[in-house]
Amino acid sequence: MEEEKIYIVGAGLSGLIAALELEKAGFFPIILESTDGIGGRMKTDEVDGFLLDHGFQVLNTAYPEAKKYLDFQALKLKTFDPGAVIFDGKDSYIITDPMRNPLKIVGMAFSKVGTFIDKVKMFTLTQELKKKSNEAIFSGPSIPTHQYLKEYGFSDQIIANFFKPFFRGIFLENHLNTSSRMFEFVFKMFSLGKAAVPEKGMIEIPEMIRCQLSKTQIYFNSPVEKVEGKTIQLKNGETLAADRIVIAVQPDKVMKQLQGQFAPAHQVINLYFSTQKSFLARPMIGLIPGDHLVNNIVFMDDVSKAYSNNGRALLSVSVLYSDLNEKELVKAVQLELEGISGIKAEYFKFVKAYHITYALPNLDDLKYSIPMTECKITDHVYLAGDYLLNGSINAAMTSGRTAAEAVVHSYMPTH
Repeated sequence: MEEEKIYIVGAGLSGLIAALELEKAGFFPIILESTDGIGGRMKTDEVDGFLLDHGFQVLNTAYPEAKKYLDFQALKLKTFDPGAVIFDGKDSYIITDPMRNPLKIVGMAFSKVGTFIDKVKMFTLTQELKKKSNEAIFSGPSIPTHQYLKEYGFSDQIIANFFKPFFRGIFLENHLNTSSRMFEFVFKMFSLGKAAVPEKGMIEIPEMIRCQLSKTQIYFNSPVEKVEGKTIQLKNGETLAADRIVIAVQPDKVMKQLQGQFAPAHQVINLYFSTQKSFLARPMIGLIPGDHLVNNIVFMDDVSKAYSNNGRALLSVSVLYSDLNEKELVKAVQLELEGISGIKAEYFKFVKAYHITYALPNLDDLKYSIPMTECKITDHVYLAGDYLLNGSINAAMTSGRTAAEAVVHSYMPTH
C-alpha cells in the first residue's frame, strides 16, 4: 500500500513502534522528526569518554511489550542488583531484593529501614500482585500511592526510608501522589523482572526498533507546525497532504484545539559527575531519604562498563526539583555527595547536566491499554504516546502498536 500517504509525527518509541506495525501490514510510513535523531526522550550522548543517558532511565525486563519488540540478548542488557543502598545521615546500608524476596532480606539492614511486619506485608503484596493481571491492576481502584501504602499497613519508617526515595525517582514527584495503579504495576514488574540498561546506553532501544524498519522513511529536522484535517504544515512552511496521520508526540504541540488539555509534565534534573572510582562499587541504586536535593544516585559504569571508557567512574544524580542556577546546583549537589560519601566535594568533577522538562506525563487516570477507537480523534488522525496510558516504556510501545492497529483497521471494508 505504497500509494497511501501515512505520516507519523515523532520518532520516539511510540512513533517507531507504530511505523513497525504499519510496515507489517504492508504500508510505507513516513516519520517526521523535529530533531536530528530518533528516540524522543530516550537518548544517549557521548561526552568526554562517557555515555550519558538523558535522564536516569531503566528498562524492566518483565515489561510484556519490551519482550515482544526487543532482543534482550542482542542489547547485551546489564542488570542492576535488586534492592538499594540507603544513605541515612552518616550511615549507609544495603537492602537486597526488597520486592523480589522480602522474607529473605538480611535482618539487620532491614530493621533500620522497616519492621518485621513491613517484611511480611512486602511479601504478601508481592504474592498478591504476581497473581493480578496488568489489566486488573489498571482497572482497580486509584488512590494516591502514599495513601495506599499507609492503608496497606506499612510503617512510616519504611515509607520514609525506602518507598518514598525509591518511587520518587520513578514517578518524578515528591509526595507519591501518583496513582496506586502505577505503584502496583511497577512493584509487580520489579518483583518479576530486573532493572536493566543496554550495554551501550538507552539509545540502543529505539535503535533496535529502527533497525527492524525497512519500508519507513524518516525525515529529520522536520518540525511540524500544525496538523489540520488531512494536512500537515511544517515549520519551514512546507505543506504535506496525508491519508492518515499518527501523532506520536503530545498532540497539543501540533493541534492548537487541544491546548490546555494536558497537565504540566513531571520534570527531572539529571547531573553527571566523574570520580576516581565508585564509592558504591556494585550495580545498585543509592537512595537518599529525607529532604535533600539529591533523590537517587547510580554509578553507571558499575552497571555497564561501556558507560565509561576513560578509566574514571561515572555518577548519575537525579534531582527532582531545584530553582538554583546550574552553577549553584552543581556546587550544592557536590556538597551533598560529600556528606553521604565522605569524599571531598571537589573530587566530584562535573560532566554535564540535563534539565528534562518533559520527563513523564502527569496523568490522573492511568490505564494499561485502550481500545483502538480511543486513539482515533478524527477519521484521519490517530494518537500514540505514553500519555494515553501511563508513563513507561511499556506504555509507549503499547500506544504505538494500538495506533497502528487503528490505522490498519480504518482501511478494512465495513459490512
